[in-house]
Amino acid sequence: MTALHTLLQRYVDEGAVPGAVALIAHGGRVEVQAAGTAGVGSSTPMARDTIFRIASITKPIVAAAVLMLIEDGRIGLDDPVAPWLPELEKPRVVRTPDAPVDDTVPAVRPITVRHLLDFTAGYGFTSDFSKPALAPLFTELKQGPPRPQEVAATDEWMAALARVPLLHQPGDTWLYNTCSELQGVLIARVSGRSLGDFLAERIFEPLGMQDTGFSVPATELDRFTSHYRNNPDGGGLELVDAPDGQWSSEPAFLSGAGGLVSTVDDWHAFARMMLAEGTSDAGHRLLSPDSVRAMVTDQLTEAQRVGSDLFLEGQGWGYGAGVDLAAAHPWNAPGRYGWVGGTGTSAHLHPATGAVGILLTQVELGGPTPPTLLEEFWHLTNMSGRSPA
Repeated sequence: MTALHTLLQRYVDEGAVPGAVALIAHGGRVEVQAAGTAGVGSSTPMARDTIFRIASITKPIVAAAVLMLIEDGRIGLDDPVAPWLPELEKPRVVRTPDAPVDDTVPAVRPITVRHLLDFTAGYGFTSDFSKPALAPLFTELKQGPPRPQEVAATDEWMAALARVPLLHQPGDTWLYNTCSELQGVLIARVSGRSLGDFLAERIFEPLGMQDTGFSVPATELDRFTSHYRNNPDGGGLELVDAPDGQWSSEPAFLSGAGGLVSTVDDWHAFARMMLAEGTSDAGHRLLSPDSVRAMVTDQLTEAQRVGSDLFLEGQGWGYGAGVDLAAAHPWNAPGRYGWVGGTGTSAHLHPATGAVGILLTQVELGGPTPPTLLEEFWHLTNMSGRSPA
């Protein structure tokens, strides 16, 4: 048994997760391990091709799609988004972050494509969830743990968002999550296609990501996990979603922030494209090297990161994911790019060392702070370039 399998099996035996699948790659050496089962009480073992709700590790894929439209000449990085997102043509901003939602001032500059990519558009989560302007994001926009069938259709969702004031002026401050939703809407409206169709044509099919999408076909539900959260009253895990539940049909709103399902091998195909500076294994170019480098490079100023520690924990932000700036923890490696999904997923890569680490579980995180399983897995991936333990 390898150290990776031992790690996964320990957390299964302790009851922290029913099962898990993980991949660690260093250059040409790839190890995949699975442990446990697809659900509590299930006899279906976890397998390499098990399908998971990947939540926020959807974000890098959607950011890559925005950059494809920029390379196509359909949009510009510093273009205002209002021609495609007219709901955001004249946004209002709360006078101060603590102000009531009806105490607003006009935005001093338009929201641009760059603001959506670097998460500084003014919409999203800060470390203090008590801010009045955050409440509608949860109650009306259903931001939070992904529940795709509970979210309104795109135009209705955008109309509701337009009634919510920005928490900060565009360009001023990094805020989490909502900008990825807006990226997804932007892709659909600029391309004239659904987000799912655009991603399938431009990313999933060229990379062979055959199990990635916004729903699971009926013929593949036997490979789809159940999904859980820790019972707030103690007593183990509580079922949130069954295989024939929220992802068994395509939702009305395709979430660019966290709506995809996928497998370790599918996400690894995306990671290999990123490490190859935009080229697939078959030699098909999806993105330019400049676009990939922009994705994996911190795009924020120190002032824009103020108040982001709950989410970034000292990281910067590229397009679609965090970027390690310093070795703040034993698992950090400056230049490491990747993110965590609230459904219990994690995916990182390191452009300098060629390392990839992907961990998929089916237990919802209790908040932005990663559980020890993720931390131990990151330590094991050795993104700094040392040989895996």
